[in-house]
Amino acid sequence: MLQFQKFTLGNGLRVIVHEDTATPMVAMNILYDVGARDEEADRTGFAHLFEHLMFGGSVNIPEYDEPLQMAGGENNAYTTNDITNYYIQLPLKNIETAFWLESDRMLSLAFSEKSLDVQRKVVCEEFKEHYLNKPYGDAWHLLRTLSYKTHPYQWPTIGKNLEQIETAQLEDVKAFFFKHYRPVNAVMCVAGNVTLAQVKELAEKWFGAIPAGDRYVRNIAAEPKQENSRTQTVFADVPLDSLYKAWHMPARLTAPYYACDLLTEILGSGYASRLYQRLVKEEQLFSNINCYHTGSLDAGLLVIEGKIREGKTAEAANEAIEAELAKLLAGGVTESELQKSKNKIEAMIAFEDMTLLNRANNLAFYETLGDAAMINQEWSLYQTVTADYLLQVAKDVFTEGNCNTLFYKKKVE
Repeated sequence: MLQFQKFTLGNGLRVIVHEDTATPMVAMNILYDVGARDEEADRTGFAHLFEHLMFGGSVNIPEYDEPLQMAGGENNAYTTNDITNYYIQLPLKNIETAFWLESDRMLSLAFSEKSLDVQRKVVCEEFKEHYLNKPYGDAWHLLRTLSYKTHPYQWPTIGKNLEQIETAQLEDVKAFFFKHYRPVNAVMCVAGNVTLAQVKELAEKWFGAIPAGDRYVRNIAAEPKQENSRTQTVFADVPLDSLYKAWHMPARLTAPYYACDLLTEILGSGYASRLYQRLVKEEQLFSNINCYHTGSLDAGLLVIEGKIREGKTAEAANEAIEAELAKLLAGGVTESELQKSKNKIEAMIAFEDMTLLNRANNLAFYETLGDAAMINQEWSLYQTVTADYLLQVAKDVFTEGNCNTLFYKKKVE
């Protein structure tokens, strides 16, 4: 049971305090309730661009990294389709440096043409390196646009294309910041050998005077139920044919989500999984295969992907996956398989909570979902999943009309 206390500042900033007397370090995690799903279709990649801009200097602090390094700290950030997260870890005695740096970023970035130009170029290079020039780099661009026709999950966090990043203007960037990066849309977690009173005093001192901003009300159209399967074939300069199959699955805060998570463990997570044993080891159709889900807050995707062995066809590999899914739907899973998958999830949850940074991150995440106390309830939701319920959810997800298949083939010379 993870212990914590929380309070809210007058400007709406929610603050969580997690006390750990066994560490000389302190972690500060600030999660902004904004991700790529909150972008306009003609201005994508902004949430990820901000992940970079937030390190380019704020209104009163021209250089972010140097003072943090002088205080013995380290930091990083990440962006998803749902959230943007920033975190710092530094010695407890320098805790106020974290409050000083993060509060100034929340107050306002420096917003210079120079900073925007630098970070825009960095993101463009990242786009080229990972999505254009890397083998299979555009697979998820293709899979998202194949699977989603309405919901903004149809584009990845990096953005739809290079042009939208290259043409991002300072005025648009400022508007995006003051719409989303406000105290009322953020959660801060401070974890370490700290007290509630100490964090309250520092939070009021450094964050209390920041204007609250307007609470962002998300109004995203749900993806319509997919009734007909979709298939796309692309040819590229890659070493092996690859296969991607995606099915729509229920959202993060629904009961079927936990069943889907367990399903991915049973089907294709690790060497003992069904798909690996059957299609990699026995039939030798794939050189590797994985089953996972996107973990999305709105209705996400359950995905099976694999690289196909030389000499085998993508069509045969696809038929083999369909046959394995048919077996699952006909016979369900065994109690042993279900228990093993639950054991793996339990171990992952326990392992995640071992580090101070992870605890700070997870507490902020669950508070954003609705209540930090949910962190202590997750495991019980997995425990309630029965083999019969798992089969019911599998039958709902693995329908023919709900399937999106991407054949990513090696270009023939």
